[in-house]
Amino acid sequence: MATLTAQAVSLVGTNPAYASATSGGDKVAPGDRTVLHVKNGSGSSVTVTLTATASVRGQAVGNVTIAVPASGERLIGPLASDLLASPVDGLVAIGYSSATSVTIAALRI
Repeated sequence: MATLTAQAVSLVGTNPAYASATSGGDKVAPGDRTVLHVKNGSGSSVTVTLTATASVRGQAVGNVTIAVPASGERLIGPLASDLLASPVDGLVAIGYSSATSVTIAALRI
């Protein structure tokens, strides 16, 4: 499991660095201006799961799941701390149905 560092998007342009998705999942610090850019280079769809930690009136909120199509990409966010931050480490847990040929970058706008 890797902890991603959010890369600042700037007015002069940002060339984001992408990391290979980790089969055990990844983590990132939450933020109202933080998003994930997930690229799926495989021949089949991959589901990205963000573990929700919030509750409403004592009822747990469901995890957020995003389908990234084969050879497709998705921007996911913002990663709100009140919904996604773990009470243990304060980070957002990111899971993948398959990490093969998946790359990810955390961006802060």
